[in-house]
Amino acid sequence: MNWMNRREFLTASAMTAGALVAGSAPLHAASTAGAPGDFDFVFLTDTHIQPELAAAEGCAMAFKKVRSLPADFVLQGGDHIFDGLAVDRQRVDLVTQLYARTEQAVEKPVHHAIGNHDLFGVLPKSGLTPESAGYGKKFFVELHGPTYYSFDHKGYHFIVLDTVQPTADRSWEARIDDEQLSWLANDLGKVGPGAPIVVAGHVPLVSAASEYAAPTAQGGSGVAAAPVVARPQTTVGNAWQVLPLLEKHNVLAVFQGHTHINEVVRFRGVQYVTGGAVCGNWWHGTRWGIPEGFTVVSLRGGKIDWRYETYGFHSIDPQNT
Repeated sequence: MNWMNRREFLTASAMTAGALVAGSAPLHAASTAGAPGDFDFVFLTDTHIQPELAAAEGCAMAFKKVRSLPADFVLQGGDHIFDGLAVDRQRVDLVTQLYARTEQAVEKPVHHAIGNHDLFGVLPKSGLTPESAGYGKKFFVELHGPTYYSFDHKGYHFIVLDTVQPTADRSWEARIDDEQLSWLANDLGKVGPGAPIVVAGHVPLVSAASEYAAPTAQGGSGVAAAPVVARPQTTVGNAWQVLPLLEKHNVLAVFQGHTHINEVVRFRGVQYVTGGAVCGNWWHGTRWGIPEGFTVVSLRGGKIDWRYETYGFHSIDPQNT
């Protein structure tokens, strides 16, 4: 397979990037003046593209179906690749170029959120150091732009959050950092009263996912287990700081990924929609009975609705959970 060079890859990414607004320098008026319009968009997440398991073919099928829908744009909820965390530069170049080539089939603007598997080289297994080129979020920023930002579309305000933070001990945690919290409060403060808002991010702010599966064994065999540093990784650890900011405004829904399930939780007037996964059970079939798919969101006159769409992928190595 002939891979694109770096310049071609960045050009392809820019073609689908949409009108991003940097978190550090918001350019929108944020007033969303005028009556909210009518349109659809697609929230797809957890593509986890790789050469193995027919993942590229599966993504191509999903993107082709998205292209056929009358949607104005796509929100990509993170975990574009499998995997950035624990691999070297050669592997991350391979999978990111594969993703960029495959995403071109969408033929719509794409707004990207960063996922934990989009972090580059963070785990020691990668062989990288924090000084390595592209380490952590730098690689994602080179390809897709800011890790958090906002934009307006047809009378609606969209906010994309960065829910993954590398840690000093070479791991990661689900958290909204202080700088982003300040930016979020400022950004929301510029939105006109009652204007409809849609939020997206990778790791859920609110989810019951940890309640659905049987607990896994810890330790065992009478041997003391190594101490484990507890990190928030299933849901955002400081969601308690984020939710009150959202609840002050007309937030129609928060779209989330990461757990590969399709779930809706309504809490204090806000709907938290976990949007399944394009890859299902990491390209091994269904995840807790939920097939590979994505979410089609309809906005009509300031109101929201959505549906989950599958696209017909069949795993070559089914290991359904």
